Amino acid sequence: MQDVLKRLSIDKVHPGGFCGEWIGSGDALASTSPINGEVLASATQVTEQEYDQIVSRAHEAFLTWRTTPAPIRGETVRQLGNALREAKSDLGALVTMEMGKIRAEGEGEVQEMTDICDFAVGLSRQLYGLTMPSERPGHRMCEQWHPLGVVGVISAFNFPVAVWSWNAALAAVCGDSTVWKPSSQTPLTAIACTRIAEKVCKQTGVDPAIFSLCIGRGSTVGEKMLHDKRVPLVSATGSCSMGYRVGSAVGQRLGRTILELGGNNAIVVSQHADLKMAIRAILFGAVGTAGQRCTSTRRIIAHKSIRQELTDKLIAAYEHISIGDPLDSKTLMGPLIDTKAVDTMLAAIETVKKEGGEVLCGGQRLEGAGYAGGCYITPCIANAKNEYQIVQDETFAPILYLMGYDTFEEAIAIHNGVPQGLSSSIFTTNVLEAEQFLTAAGSDCGIANVNIGTSGAEIGGAFGGEKETGGGRESGSDSWKAYMRRQTNTINYTTELPLAQGITFGD
Repeated sequence: MQDVLKRLSIDKVHPGGFCGEWIGSGDALASTSPINGEVLASATQVTEQEYDQIVSRAHEAFLTWRTTPAPIRGETVRQLGNALREAKSDLGALVTMEMGKIRAEGEGEVQEMTDICDFAVGLSRQLYGLTMPSERPGHRMCEQWHPLGVVGVISAFNFPVAVWSWNAALAAVCGDSTVWKPSSQTPLTAIACTRIAEKVCKQTGVDPAIFSLCIGRGSTVGEKMLHDKRVPLVSATGSCSMGYRVGSAVGQRLGRTILELGGNNAIVVSQHADLKMAIRAILFGAVGTAGQRCTSTRRIIAHKSIRQELTDKLIAAYEHISIGDPLDSKTLMGPLIDTKAVDTMLAAIETVKKEGGEVLCGGQRLEGAGYAGGCYITPCIANAKNEYQIVQDETFAPILYLMGYDTFEEAIAIHNGVPQGLSSSIFTTNVLEAEQFLTAAGSDCGIANVNIGTSGAEIGGAFGGEKETGGGRESGSDSWKAYMRRQTNTINYTTELPLAQGITFGD
């Protein structure tokens, strides 16, 4: 692992702030691997004064970057994507070591970074405005989009590199600079990405402060970012409770937010479903990343005629899940992020029992040979009711709740009967059910799928959800507009000055 850190230019004790230069004189933040409890390296956190320095430099970089033609901005992002491709193996390994997801998922996350760079490069030549007719003769109206400013990016531990890239690549081609505050649980991956971006910027003659970094406590630098009027947009990924805080604080200064918050994602399994497909999707959605995705499958709503068969097959499938070292290619599920996450999952299982649910399998802490120092636990399946408070709340862990339904209308009511609204899915071969699920009276989520699971979002489609999930959208479609300011223009190409609505004023 030390060779990986060396190739990624990460020192054993590395500054945690970047704004064209590396700074950070605060307390050292140790990055501990959930695989075995070993300290990988440390980052010195930035102070509040250093935060101000970072944002000031990011703003200076923005003032030049915003006047750079968008296709030229796209060229820098293209080269960033190429640099990430070259670092895919090492960066993917670091994601695995620091966060705990299996190696294939770690490299897959880096692939998402290169994909979004490719997507953003195309957008750099498609930042289109519109023209519209004016009611005044001899006038032309149009709209155009201008760079917004410094974008604050607050990312969570579960996707320690992809979330930054989804924001930074689009913001960059839109002419913005970014200040990234990563999770304190995954500082090294943030340093690695910023190192790569720094090198690319220097090679292309761009001020590297357009990709600035700010590792520090949420109670200090995080709070300063939320209240900082120099940061007109804050894109935050995390829990719903965190989102309430971000939305409230930024909203009080009339700033903008992109909020990507919790999910309580369900799959409706119809009596018309292909159960083999459904079980494969449920397994990946519930166990992948050890249940620590915002799009993880949390609830299964199965028709009562097939509920028992589905339950039996799921329990059998769970018995064959290989849990252990995520760097081993045979492992399907690695550790949770830390011991606190394991304790939270165990507490949730006890709450399920107290509320009347039944644990069918899993939920045991794994210790001893092969698990020493790590944060391992077996994934859990439980019979539950949707109205249980523990089911209404998102537990960021591999717990899967099973429940049944009689009518399709009941299935939709159960599905929508939670505060969150991120991802959803139905498995059915009945086209009427499939189409109804996608209507305004169907799933109330930002993502609705048919015959695929709740996980696996692609950068070509806008990602985000409704209700307590925050309403934000990243990537896809016209999400680039969130990183720009819209301006309407009216041009009079005559020597007359007619007024709107035919009003006569003066001679």
